[in-house]
Amino acid sequence: MSPQDPIGASNRPPLQLHIPEPPARPGQAPRFDHLPFSPAGAIRRPDPGVAEPEMRDLPYGLIRVLDDEGNAVGPWDPGLDAETLRRGLKVMAQTRAFDDRMFRAQRQGKTSFYMKSTGEEAIGAAQSMMLDRDDMCFPTYRVLSWLWARDYPMLDLVNQIFSNEGDPLKGRQLPILFSARDYGFYSLSGNLGTRFSQAVGWAMASAYRGDTRIALAYVGDGTTAEGDFHEALTFAAVYRAPAILCVTNNQWAISSYAGIAGAESTTFAAKAIAYGLPGLRVDGNDFLAVWAATVWAAERARTNKGATLIEFVTYRAAGHSTSDDPSKYRPAEEAACWPLGDPIERLKTHLIARGEWSAERHTQMEAELADGVRAAVKEGERIGTLGQSKPPVREMFEDVFKEPDWRVLEQRRELGV
Repeated sequence: MSPQDPIGASNRPPLQLHIPEPPARPGQAPRFDHLPFSPAGAIRRPDPGVAEPEMRDLPYGLIRVLDDEGNAVGPWDPGLDAETLRRGLKVMAQTRAFDDRMFRAQRQGKTSFYMKSTGEEAIGAAQSMMLDRDDMCFPTYRVLSWLWARDYPMLDLVNQIFSNEGDPLKGRQLPILFSARDYGFYSLSGNLGTRFSQAVGWAMASAYRGDTRIALAYVGDGTTAEGDFHEALTFAAVYRAPAILCVTNNQWAISSYAGIAGAESTTFAAKAIAYGLPGLRVDGNDFLAVWAATVWAAERARTNKGATLIEFVTYRAAGHSTSDDPSKYRPAEEAACWPLGDPIERLKTHLIARGEWSAERHTQMEAELADGVRAAVKEGERIGTLGQSKPPVREMFEDVFKEPDWRVLEQRRELGV
């Protein structure tokens, strides 16, 4: 028998290409039974300084602190005081109030584009509050809560979104690609794969200088299938970069199911094992769990143990952006069926269970936040909405070169600005 006609070849089944499909499509009942969820408090908490091979079980569990009754349980409970928790609750609620208002503004033609972070507010809020002011975040467009946690001026953000004369970025970024260096918020990029590479490089530079600052970066689940992700993990592992690298697994990369990026095969946290990095899989809708995992990873980074990969398991409750209609690719009621719930409601329930909050105080807080957002938006509208007001033309010649060359000066002269 020739090699081209091996024995038994005629009995082999035909090869089939596997195409990952989400558990449910529009018109079907939502399902999440494919996702492994550990009970609250069930995952062990090793010392942050232990060697990576001793914790290779962690990427397959789910670090949770809040149980279904709102109690904080288990070894990962960070033991936060009530004031810190109330602050976190306010930051998350402010994020949602602002998102809702700006989504309506886009629909009214006041801005060209917007992206909500509904359901993911706990991640940016907890990490921003926990990390030092001079650490650097390399964000995605769904961690707006990072800025509110650091009291970023709301009017500045409104002006940028409206692309008006008061835009602090002078019209040089898309409406939701924020930049706030003084708030530890590196300029946003729509190409999320760059987040990890830039954060690892920044962290390596900090270590090279003998500094004390660490970096944090986010990508989505879809970005883990790109080369930037793997290149960044290689550098992070080889040079022990003091960085916290976060994968926000919100189940969808625009309209692509997370399985396209490998979620059917293993967890995203488990991708750390191939690089010799610790991987944590964390309930991203649990403010306390997010805080606790960040404390653990930050201690590891600050004591020269290197980077940590954290997968935050969450759900993108809204559409990908104002240009997206999620009803075309997932069940309409899927967000309401998400097993890990709403991060705001869960922290609210926890505070009430501790006797540190009430439904009445929560309602009052939401009303006050809505009033604050409304006032900032009205002031931004007074300056101008999309197309009604623009940054001065002369500003496009500024902050480009330290010393403008003759071509820039000639172009500016020709425009008379």
